[in-house]
Amino acid sequence: MKTPPPPKNPPQNTPDTPPPPKPETAPETSASPQTTPDQPLDIAGIGIGPFNLSLAALAHGIPGLRTACYDQNHTFRWHAGLLIDGTTLQVPFLADLVTLADPTSPWSFLNYLKSRERLYPFYFAERFHIQRAEYDAYCRWVSQSLPGLHFGHQIDAIRWNPERNLFEIDFTQLDTDGEAEALGRTYTRNLVLGVGTAPYVPDPLRPLVDAPAVPVIHSADYLDHRERILAAEHITVIGSGQSGAEVFLDLLRNRPAGREKLHWLARTPAFAPMEYSKLGLEQFTPDYTRYFHALPEAVRNQLLPQQWQLHKGIAADTLAAIHDELYRRSLHGGWPDTVLTPGVFVRTAGRVGTTRVELHLEHAQQGTRSRVTTDAVILATGYRERPVDTLLAALDPYIRRDHSERPRIDENHRLVLDPLVRGAIHVQNAERHTHGVGTPDLGLAAWRSATILNAITEKAAYPLPERTAFTTFGLEPRPQPRPRTTASEDRRTIPRQLPVH
Repeated sequence: MKTPPPPKNPPQNTPDTPPPPKPETAPETSASPQTTPDQPLDIAGIGIGPFNLSLAALAHGIPGLRTACYDQNHTFRWHAGLLIDGTTLQVPFLADLVTLADPTSPWSFLNYLKSRERLYPFYFAERFHIQRAEYDAYCRWVSQSLPGLHFGHQIDAIRWNPERNLFEIDFTQLDTDGEAEALGRTYTRNLVLGVGTAPYVPDPLRPLVDAPAVPVIHSADYLDHRERILAAEHITVIGSGQSGAEVFLDLLRNRPAGREKLHWLARTPAFAPMEYSKLGLEQFTPDYTRYFHALPEAVRNQLLPQQWQLHKGIAADTLAAIHDELYRRSLHGGWPDTVLTPGVFVRTAGRVGTTRVELHLEHAQQGTRSRVTTDAVILATGYRERPVDTLLAALDPYIRRDHSERPRIDENHRLVLDPLVRGAIHVQNAERHTHGVGTPDLGLAAWRSATILNAITEKAAYPLPERTAFTTFGLEPRPQPRPRTTASEDRRTIPRQLPVH
């Protein structure tokens, strides 16, 4: 299908239908925006992942709002190493960048399908959960079409200028080889940090990750090393979440029957299904987010580890597919050469010779220990919030912190700063300790972006629902004694009580 060229000089911050995306091979870098202390940005977004892409898309619909986002990568990438054929999002397609805040936005997933002349095929496919590769392609379409996105820009420092009441951002513009091409500075009234998360590698395995002879990789890089991994004689997957399950299933399907030689190890007491009941999912609503934020800090800290099955479990369909594949391999007698062991953790690890790894394991419930020697390891050990201490070093004296030295974040996803700082710093996917398990969930992306934009513009640029769940989180407020009524009042009238949010 031919794609017509985009119009010249696309309008900024208007809700018109977006131009068709640039060709897939086109570089996504763009010239740095021209800002001065007298003409600053209203919002500067640091990082261009799905969350700041959502913010930019919704900001584009607010007339007069001057917005720019920066990312040091030269192209949009969303978990490229895990775009395994057939894997799907764990949220419905309505959890795109904009729809749950503005269904009429030109940056919706449905409008993406329409621009690709794929709306009818999608309609007949009857898919509520789209493939990950399709979500990545949709986000790339937005990133190539939406103005105000500046790839190839490395942010070096952020400062507050009290004389001008502005943030100053120093950046380095990078060429396609990652080398410094030019230095620049931009000014903004507000910041939104969306730098994302980083793959987490447990301490016992960190020395092995960089060993060239033995493939010990994080699942985030799985597809980049897949062929090398499959060529290994024995493979071990560590991690009980969705990524670990998808990697294990892909390996299983591509290993010879009877000679699979696969180990799957996990710390969790079981390979457990993710909580996916209708009422259980209401913990990923704005109602629950507000409830969680209002809890005392000590209660939030205690609650988070207990909610692992809300985000670290495995989709029931994936568990079923793994069991089906294992069962199919047992039809003619015998068992597949696989070991699936939950409830264990890696105590230590080391190299055996130059081509193998030895994992020292301990079973948490039994208190027993064992060893596994393997030729390749995939670490499906999750992600951690990317540290921004270096980036915000100059602002550290202004940042207010909690008892655990984490930034305090208000209900509008805004860092609590010294009152001397007149501008705001909002965060995306860095507030799990204050806003709960829904923080990294794509289903809350549009709502959070709209909340941030409403706070920055100080108006309901995007009206948001007052109630989003059937569940009432927390008890109703204790009824207060009613004032004495007069004879004219209807004594049968019961005062309406609203849920606490």
